Amino acid sequence: MAWNPKGGGPWGGGQGPWGGGGGSAPPPPDIEEMLRRGQERFRRFVPRGVGGGRGIILIVLAVAVLWAATGFYRVQPGEQGVELLFGRFVKMTPPGLNYWFPTPIGEVIRPNVERTNQITIGFRGTGDVVRGTGGLGRDVPQESLMLTSDQNIIDVDFVVQWRIKNAADYLFNIRDPEGTVKIAAESAIREVMGQTSLESALTTQRQQVDESTRERLQEILDSYGAGISIADVKQQKVDPPGEVIDAFNDVQRARQDQERQVNEAEAYRNDIVPKAKGEASRIVEEATAYKEKVVRDALGEASRFNSVYEAYLSGRDVTRRRLYLERMTEVLGSTNKVIIDSGDGGSQGVVPYLPLPEVQKRVQETAR
Repeated sequence: MAWNPKGGGPWGGGQGPWGGGGGSAPPPPDIEEMLRRGQERFRRFVPRGVGGGRGIILIVLAVAVLWAATGFYRVQPGEQGVELLFGRFVKMTPPGLNYWFPTPIGEVIRPNVERTNQITIGFRGTGDVVRGTGGLGRDVPQESLMLTSDQNIIDVDFVVQWRIKNAADYLFNIRDPEGTVKIAAESAIREVMGQTSLESALTTQRQQVDESTRERLQEILDSYGAGISIADVKQQKVDPPGEVIDAFNDVQRARQDQERQVNEAEAYRNDIVPKAKGEASRIVEEATAYKEKVVRDALGEASRFNSVYEAYLSGRDVTRRRLYLERMTEVLGSTNKVIIDSGDGGSQGVVPYLPLPEVQKRVQETAR
């Protein structure tokens, strides 16, 4: 079948089409010989006793069964299985033994959805190492410096902890999950700090800032369809910038002194005011009691006078005499008396008498 150059070509003399003795060209490959050699090599791999096409079919079936068996896969606890068909998402599977089309038709991705991931913002270090604590952490001021609502600069280092909420969204809706969480967290805390004063951010509203940042960050990631759940946002270090921290500490100490003095004044007020209120209540009660007594005495006197007046109207002579005797008894009852007889007994001058009251006083003084 091969072309023989010795018989001369169409140009005669064994020359090429352009003349000249070009020599003999290499023969073209023999296709039949190549097929025969390939069949011989294939037979060497086929076990003896397996004849012809039937054996080849059995081998193909065995290979197909083994290939199909590779479609079984196990999703471990804490994972979600994500099944792809020709690279396209189809469904998610729960933990356990499952089956899906084997490679290259199908593919299964099994991310861990219960592991808590952590991103540090404002510093770099291992574990909980934070700048300013004597550890090996490295400050990243381009991430940590931000502006508060009262136009002050604050230096904040914080940690974001997150987990996968939806494995399919996590894998296919965002390209760089960790980078997206980091950028969104910076944006969220800058927004919250921009609505908070410096003093509040450093003292009373740290917990509120953490919670507001977590909620805002979750809203941003949900709007992206990221399939990520924010577990916690925790500030690690909150300080003014290093250039002014000494002056700020002086202000803080002065504020603490102010609070101490205010507390002392409050304690003094709490001690004095109740005593003053108690004294005022006592005086009011005494005045009320005195008023009641005077009113009742006056009513009694008025009532007695009315009764005397009524008795006087019924018997004027008797009433006059009784009033005279009562008044004289009241006037002369506690005085020393000298009795002078002015009758017709014939005696003139003062009648001698025994000073019985004086004698009684002397007896009582001696008995003491």
